[in-house]
Amino acid sequence: MLGGMDPKQMAKMMKQMGINTKEIPADRVIIEGADEKIIIEEPQIVEIIAQGQSSFQISGKIRKEEKLNEEDVSLIMEKTGASREKAVEALKNANGDLAEAILSLQG
Repeated sequence: MLGGMDPKQMAKMMKQMGINTKEIPADRVIIEGADEKIIIEEPQIVEIIAQGQSSFQISGKIRKEEKLNEEDVSLIMEKTGASREKAVEALKNANGDLAEAILSLQG
């Protein structure tokens, strides 16, 4: 209970203030950014609607994946003879700058 109030009382109070909530069923949520992807498995999602605006509260098991352009990794490997691991590391260190990554492995 939040602040000694049971969830039904809380929902009733929020509704009186013009705030509605609803649960959203989902298997997973994926948030894609420029550099990484955040994957939320087994999410509990609540949509909160207030003054015509929706916001979402999401909780669950979180894992992150870095986003790399596989064509860039392959090109770095081809041009430098580096292993995939070294090519990925160079690309990360160069903040995705392909030319800088290649030069760093050739030096």
